[in-house]
Amino acid sequence: MKLPLKKLIQYIGVILIGIVLIFLVAQVMLNLDTVMEAASGIAGALRAIVLGCVMAYLLYPVARFAEHLLLYHNVSKKASRTMSTGFATLVLITLIVMFIYFIVPELAANLPALIQDLPWMIRSTFNQLSHFLEAQGQSADFLQELSVKLTNAFATWLQGDAVDTLTDLLTRVVDLAKGLLNFVIGIIVMVYVLMSRDQFVGQSKKVLFAMCKNRGTCDTLLKHLRVINRIFGGFVSGKLLDSLIIGILCFICLSILNIPYTMIISLIVGITNIIPVFGPFFGAIPSAFLLLLTDPAKCLVFIVFIIILQQVDGNIIGPKILGDSTGLPAFWVLFSLLLFNHLMGFWGMLLGVPLFASFYYLLREFINSRLSKKELPMATTDYVNVSGIDEDGTLQYTEPKRIQFYPLVKGDNSYWAQFRAWLDRPLPKDAFKNSKIFSLHKNVREFAEQEEQNHQDEES
Repeated sequence: MKLPLKKLIQYIGVILIGIVLIFLVAQVMLNLDTVMEAASGIAGALRAIVLGCVMAYLLYPVARFAEHLLLYHNVSKKASRTMSTGFATLVLITLIVMFIYFIVPELAANLPALIQDLPWMIRSTFNQLSHFLEAQGQSADFLQELSVKLTNAFATWLQGDAVDTLTDLLTRVVDLAKGLLNFVIGIIVMVYVLMSRDQFVGQSKKVLFAMCKNRGTCDTLLKHLRVINRIFGGFVSGKLLDSLIIGILCFICLSILNIPYTMIISLIVGITNIIPVFGPFFGAIPSAFLLLLTDPAKCLVFIVFIIILQQVDGNIIGPKILGDSTGLPAFWVLFSLLLFNHLMGFWGMLLGVPLFASFYYLLREFINSRLSKKELPMATTDYVNVSGIDEDGTLQYTEPKRIQFYPLVKGDNSYWAQFRAWLDRPLPKDAFKNSKIFSLHKNVREFAEQEEQNHQDEES
């Protein structure tokens, strides 16, 4: 059978592409280390671009609000876009300057003293615990040994090899310089993204409509992307704002309560509050331990304050800012945190909830569409008492078994009346015929009589 020229060319093209792919895969496998280094270099080069896109995504609500405000006051669109982008950049720079001006000096003043006094605080705390145990008549040798080990390990870490310390310091300086350079480039990328955001959105939709075969698919994808964007944007920006408020409230209240290391503790509490559910514990435990070494009474005050602050955050501040941005029940929030913490570590704790919320939304939409095609109800409560489904698609329901309760004392059906009726019930005539208690009593009695008879026989 003679093949047409068009089919022959297609087959030859497929064969050539397969050969090229096999060659590329072989080259990658033979030079895996080189490929990994190249991939790492590309990732490092794109780090600034990714950082800029993330900052643009976080500051987009600020820029959008400023632009709409300027458009409302009849400012031209081009000028509004430029001014709103400049305003968002100014907000970011203001936050950075405030962090450097207010927080960095406090950390520089408190951290060296804290590191220097930490061995003494550990030793003092262990000595107090040892005296308490000795006053109770208990041995405290293990506490003394543990105290010596901790202080020696800390002193060894502080007094490391000078060459290693210098090398580590130079490495950190180089990393800091690279981080600052990436951050500056990220700000420039952020400005470009905010200025050209309409163009990027238009290009993305253009590609989407070109790749999809029908209009319905495009509409469905855009609908789902909007919801996922709402989930991510609402959760991330809302959680950052909530953590900022909690950090400021913590600083103000701890300053009023005269708690030591106020700035460090407030910074820890504010940063860890970004993590849902476990964040308050991650921030409170090391802070409480630090205060326990410094002043146990202040530690108790801090624990009570953190409990009150987290209740205010969980019931008042958090719901007002976040609302129901994820739509996840509490169980799935905990599940997503544990799962993504195992898969992605720290970033999984931060982004696990919106990621799982997006998956949960897509799965729910898929299930609801399938149920809609089968003309079945979509509410979860409609399936609680379902026992099965008929061949024609009709759901069968059964009422759940209920526990029947009776009055305690009053009435003929009360528990007291049932107990009295049970006591007044006549017993069968042979109720104790095969009773183990009576048979045991009979055996004991027969044994006693036999012993008495043997005793009499011996005396006679």
